[in-house]
Amino acid sequence: MDSVGGGLRAVVARLRARGHTLEQIKRASDNGQLAVGPIESLLDTDEGRHSLKEAARETGLDPDLIRRIYAAWGLGSPSLAALSDEDLQMLKYQAAILKAGFPLPAFLQVQRVYGQAMAQIADAEVRLFHLYVHEPLMREGVPGVQIAEEMEGLTRDTLPFATPLMDYLHGRFLAHFVEQDVIGHMEADLDDQTPQEGRLRVAIAFADLAGYSRLTVERGDEEAVGAVERFVEAVEQSLPPDARVIKTLGDEVMVVGSDASALTGWAVDLQSGIASGEPPPRIGVHYGQALYRDGDYYGQDVNQAARVVARAAGGEVLVTRPVVDIAATVDGLEFHRIGEVGLKGFSEPTELFIASGSSG
Repeated sequence: MDSVGGGLRAVVARLRARGHTLEQIKRASDNGQLAVGPIESLLDTDEGRHSLKEAARETGLDPDLIRRIYAAWGLGSPSLAALSDEDLQMLKYQAAILKAGFPLPAFLQVQRVYGQAMAQIADAEVRLFHLYVHEPLMREGVPGVQIAEEMEGLTRDTLPFATPLMDYLHGRFLAHFVEQDVIGHMEADLDDQTPQEGRLRVAIAFADLAGYSRLTVERGDEEAVGAVERFVEAVEQSLPPDARVIKTLGDEVMVVGSDASALTGWAVDLQSGIASGEPPPRIGVHYGQALYRDGDYYGQDVNQAARVVARAAGGEVLVTRPVVDIAATVDGLEFHRIGEVGLKGFSEPTELFIASGSSG
């Protein structure tokens, strides 16, 4: 089956299943809304010719494990109906990793992180391409055939650079986190604070914008989202070397680092650097142990950090006693005790402090 024709037939079948008539689909095609066919030829993959049973025999992987790998990648069972030569080779790579002694629980977590990260990358590429290339051409009234040709040309020119960029970033970040891991092990040994298996001792910060909901009402969604984008960019550009953004949810950012002093100093500096007219962030910082799974952090101490930020006012940095115990002697930081505060979901009160600069 021709890959372009097959892809378009799948799109048409999906649209028909959703109740769209052939006339509506034809009109959309003429308007350039379905001008993706030529691009599919650039993304062509081998046709499936291997069964799951064959793949298991060729790779030495149990069929159930292959299913778990594909589920971790986010590809699901339909992808296993007919496996291509490329699929088979990739499974052989995974078999080699396991044969080398990589523990299965960690292996599956890594596969899940890869799948989620690549899905997010591909989704962003397609949606941004649609928003900033495809739709402007449609609004200009460019004929569907010309839209398809221009989109194919742009894709052909840019696609070859995606893989080298991902390889480059992976190498850079891998070196960075190996260094941080070595430092973390040394400090844990010196402090005799080795955490439980599967857990890491980390500083956790949650930050969000005070009054964000009101901002959406008063200034509209576009302005509110713009404020969030500027806020997240300010966070990313100012973080200490050992810290990184773990995730964002709406206007909230979760940051994890190894150094509670550095993360607190960052939070105080971030507050002082917010431009006039921007909604003030509120930040909560806690230090403790977190369960590490699939590239994310979980557990009671993470929940506690999230509850701390909920008690902060706009422009405030609230921290817990473990943070103060570490950062109290750091030049440039001061801590004002608020008292013991009840946090939602915690039976025992939490001692909270306002962190500020020495001159604050």
